[in-house]
Amino acid sequence: MNVNIKRLSADATTPTYAHSTDACFDLYAAANVIIEPGETALVPTDLAFEIPAGYEMQIRPRSGITLKTHLRVQLGTVDSGYAGEVGVIVDNISQGGGHCRRRLSTGGIGRYYIRKGDRIAQAVIKPVEQATFTVVDALEETERGAGGFGSSGVGK
Repeated sequence: MNVNIKRLSADATTPTYAHSTDACFDLYAAANVIIEPGETALVPTDLAFEIPAGYEMQIRPRSGITLKTHLRVQLGTVDSGYAGEVGVIVDNISQGGGHCRRRLSTGGIGRYYIRKGDRIAQAVIKPVEQATFTVVDALEETERGAGGFGSSGVGK
């Protein structure tokens, strides 16, 4: 599949796959961003994507960042009709005492410094299917029924 991208600045980095068998490609920060403890930031990529009709792009966290930092990339969807810049929403869940051992941190009080060129998220392009909805008076009975939110037990 070919996906056209538009670089919106000279700071934009073309997405890359780290390995030939990877499902997701990496997205790179196009600017330096500081995220204080408890704050949320939009990290620019300075890229716009031409997603083919019938597909979406899913923005996902990178596992290493999630494991080694207090940064949490929020899941996102880029619809095929969207032609603007793709940004990455990042939360700093630090209470002020944590820091990262890698580039992404200024250290100290839980502040994270994302540098231009850092791999900040990953993304995948997947087909989508739109549902049609029918209003009914009752739903079919199932074994589980309406049980949810822990109804199957904790630790099972």
